[in-house]
Amino acid sequence: MVDTVTQAAGSADGPVEAMFFADEASRRLGIELVRHGPGTAVLRMTVTAAMVNGHRIAHGGYVFLLADSAFACACNSHGPVTVAAGAGIDFVAPVYEGDVLEATAEERTRFGRSGIYDVTVMRGDEVVAEFRGRSRVLRGSTSKESR
Repeated sequence: MVDTVTQAAGSADGPVEAMFFADEASRRLGIELVRHGPGTAVLRMTVTAAMVNGHRIAHGGYVFLLADSAFACACNSHGPVTVAAGAGIDFVAPVYEGDVLEATAEERTRFGRSGIYDVTVMRGDEVVAEFRGRSRVLRGSTSKESR
């Protein structure tokens, strides 16, 4: 696995780094690319006050975004531009302001231009969410599809 925390910010050595460092949404939320390898990625995010809802727990959309970003890094690790074809999440435990979450994405299978990836979101040793994403490789990075 590549440990990207030790790399300079803004570095784009490979497809994962290039995609992640161009991802304004993830970076503006303070999401960090911890490490990645073929078909896998680990991202980290601290839940801020701006991420909690009226129940004082993290809005599920932010937890989904963290998992989705880890999924994107894992499925783009092979090189071709790959996007989500679909995804779902199960929230297992509430998340609170100040919690540090780590999302670990792992490739389950690739077939043709499709893939299936699982992402576990943890707070320390506790699972807080389970995410499954389905990916699709775009036919060409210069095609109208990839814009």
